[in-house]
This record gives sequence, structure tokens and C-alpha cells, in this order.
Amino acid sequence: MKAILRSAFLALTVLVAQAVPANAGPFEDGMAAYQREDYAGALKFWQPLAEQGNADAQNNLGMMHESGQGVPPNFAEAVKWYRKAANQGVAEAQALIGAMYENGDGIPQDFAEAVKWYRVAAEQGDIGALLYLGIMNRDGEAAYKRRDYATALKIWRPLAEQGVAIAQYSLGVMYHYGRGLPQDFAEAVKWYRKAADQGYADAQSDLGVFFIATGQGVPQDYIIAYMWFDLATAQEGNKKAQIRLDYAASLMTPNQIAKAKRMAREWKEKHQQ
Repeated sequence: MKAILRSAFLALTVLVAQAVPANAGPFEDGMAAYQREDYAGALKFWQPLAEQGNADAQNNLGMMHESGQGVPPNFAEAVKWYRKAANQGVAEAQALIGAMYENGDGIPQDFAEAVKWYRVAAEQGDIGALLYLGIMNRDGEAAYKRRDYATALKIWRPLAEQGVAIAQYSLGVMYHYGRGLPQDFAEAVKWYRKAADQGYADAQSDLGVFFIATGQGVPQDYIIAYMWFDLATAQEGNKKAQIRLDYAASLMTPNQIAKAKRMAREWKEKHQQ
């Protein structure tokens, strides 16, 4: 699936360039040549523009070097041109250099760099970058389910550090149960809290469990536990959180429950603005 998405994304890179009148200049002449599959002609127009600093031409030149259109395939050369365009703010180039880092094409594989570039592109609304972030997370999940915890950790940590809630939660799970790294309740709480603060229901529910138990990284506090369970339960379909909420309520006084509900309301007001 990744290969299909990536091929489609590369094919669209040029086609979604700026809408301008046909034959308005060298860039558009290159576009016309590319669309009729005259790659040598497109290269003739785009190469000098790219060398002069035209970001769109740099991006398209990177694509041609990666795909072997009009030139022999050369990942290192593709990386060079993608980077130039990415540094000028071209979202497609940012996403594509992220893909090069993720796959180790023409550059040493580096998931943290991949995530960094995907996030920059995604913040500009690039759909391909969002898809790649999602695929990276699924790759981490697949590795985790195969008990390849080292690979899962390698994928999830940079995602988590860049603020992806589901990856933060997944990293918390690994610390919670000591899968692929030493069990560390304080680290589990830290990552659960980061995801919980973004409204991730499973993280809210699991974070609440730490406040019910004793000796697991935080002081026992039924009120805080209830607050997190209440927030998780408010999200549709979270039956586990409802069971935990009912259990917490059985340990609390009406005043404590009222305080916890008030804290949950205040949390929503603060985080849903």
C-alpha cells in the first residue's frame, strides 16, 4: 500500500503545481512537455530554473531524478533538489524528502527526520504527508504486534516526540508493560499524559488507572482518576473507561465525585477552545 500511495503522490507532484496560463514562461513550457511525456524537454526548461533557485522547478527536478524520467534514477540527486525546494517551503518537497528519510533512499534512514519533514508539510495542509504519518504509525503497530519491539520503538518515538497522540499513547504502553524497554511507570505516565492532553481517550483511561493504583509513578488520587475516566467515557464507544469510572465512583464520596466532574468540565473548557 505504501508503494502505491507513494507512486501516486509522485505522479501528482507536477500536476498540482500552480495554475497559470499555458505557455506563459519556461516553467509552464516544462509543464507542457512533462504532461506529454517529453521528459527531456521538461528537463531542458526546469534544470536552469532549478539552478537559479525556482522552488517548484527544484521540486519537479527531484521527482524526475527519483523516478528516472529523462535522467537515470538517482536518489541522492533527488534528495538534493527536494531539500532545496523543501527549505523554500514547498510542501510536496517537504513530504517527499520525509519519504526519502523514512525509506533510506539516497540518504541514511532516519525516522526522526522523516517525521520532522512530514509534520512541516502536514502543517501546510499536505494530504500526502498526513497519509505517510498514518502509514508510519501503522508500520509501528504492525511491528509491535509481531513483537518486533525494537522496530516499533524506532518508528513510534519520533512520532511521539513530534506530538502524534496515538504514538505517544503507544510509547506509553511500551513503558507501562516493559515491552522493548525497561518497565518505567513514570515514563508511561508522561507519555499517557501527553496523549491524554490531546483528548486521546485510551490514554485518558489508562492514565486514570495509575491514580487508582499505588506505587505506580503518581500519588493515589481517586478524584484525578475519576476525571480522566469521565473524559474518556464521554467519547463514544469507550466501554472500558465506563467500567473504570463506575469502579472509581464506588470508592468515592459524593463530594469527591462532584469535584472530579467539575475538574473534567474545566479540562474540556481549557482544551477544547
